[in-house]
Amino acid sequence: MTQAANWDLTQAETVRLRDYLLRGGFLVTDDFWGPDEWAYFAEVMNRVLPNHPISDFVETDSVMHVMYDIQEKDRTYIPGSRHLYRGPGGSIEIAQQASSPAWRGMYDDKQHLVVAVNFNTDVGDAWEFADVPYYPAAMTILAYRYGINYIIYAMTH
Repeated sequence: MTQAANWDLTQAETVRLRDYLLRGGFLVTDDFWGPDEWAYFAEVMNRVLPNHPISDFVETDSVMHVMYDIQEKDRTYIPGSRHLYRGPGGSIEIAQQASSPAWRGMYDDKQHLVVAVNFNTDVGDAWEFADVPYYPAAMTILAYRYGINYIIYAMTH
């Protein structure tokens, strides 16, 4: 789900999403920014999964190691295409947002990750613009590693 702070779930949708997640479903959220959007997202997710906090991934979280070994140092800002501009000599520059990126999750009662939260970063744009020459290849490679880890984790846990 992209731009996760722009959704407005009805009560019926909230219940359906909760049922989906607690029956083994998996949700990846991405491309939302700053404290206001975080507060709204957290409020919605608290309705979806009450009493299931959103926590930062720690170095040992298996989702970060299921296929690719994503270390703490790899949790770097992945820009949206709107955060790129041409610099001197035609180089591509990244206008990083003021907020630090965060990778977080929500777990079910069995401690299986059911919601992966990409916050203050735009993993989806790195996938979407993978074939665009100006998009930084290193960011696309990292974004694919996150995505593949999420898919394999969701299929095996």
